[in-house]
Amino acid sequence: MAEGNLSFLRQSLLDAPIIWKEGYPYFVHPITDGVPRLPAEVLSEIIDEVQTRADWSNIDLLLGIEAMGLPLTAPLSMATNLPFAVIRKRPYGMEGEIQIEQQTGYSKASLFINDVYPGEKIAIFDDVISTGGTLFAIIDGLLKADVIVSDVLTVVEKGNGMKMLQEKYPQIRFQSLLQVEMIDGQVHIVN
Repeated sequence: MAEGNLSFLRQSLLDAPIIWKEGYPYFVHPITDGVPRLPAEVLSEIIDEVQTRADWSNIDLLLGIEAMGLPLTAPLSMATNLPFAVIRKRPYGMEGEIQIEQQTGYSKASLFINDVYPGEKIAIFDDVISTGGTLFAIIDGLLKADVIVSDVLTVVEKGNGMKMLQEKYPQIRFQSLLQVEMIDGQVHIVN
């Protein structure tokens, strides 16, 4: 749930263009879609807020999910002085590579995680949780590899995926900066 003001992020979500796909309205935002352009003050505000959300001294590694998790995880890595790795959509065949199958309400694909080790404490930082399908697969894959998933942070929460994740993994701390809903073709900030 939101703690800080996040006025730049809030306004950017309210101002986001709306497109219609298959009869449903979708907002297009630089954090979730990479377009339109991302104002620096929005990204700075997000990183400043996320820094207050975890005990970073107890985290070994940040994980970002390709593609939109990358512009978020890189500046968080710099701010927390923690290394980060990228969950990729293609294999590299490196020793210890973890392959997972993810399915969301939108797609089905393989994801590949490299350079994570049993016993490491990790935090995942991503752009949006909606159905939770991607994170279900990632968390299950990491837990099977004996990696400790400490925190999952997301900028935008929409839909019921976050609640389902919290119920399935009560040992993990899940947080979003803002929860949004589409109502009558408009973005509404719930919190």
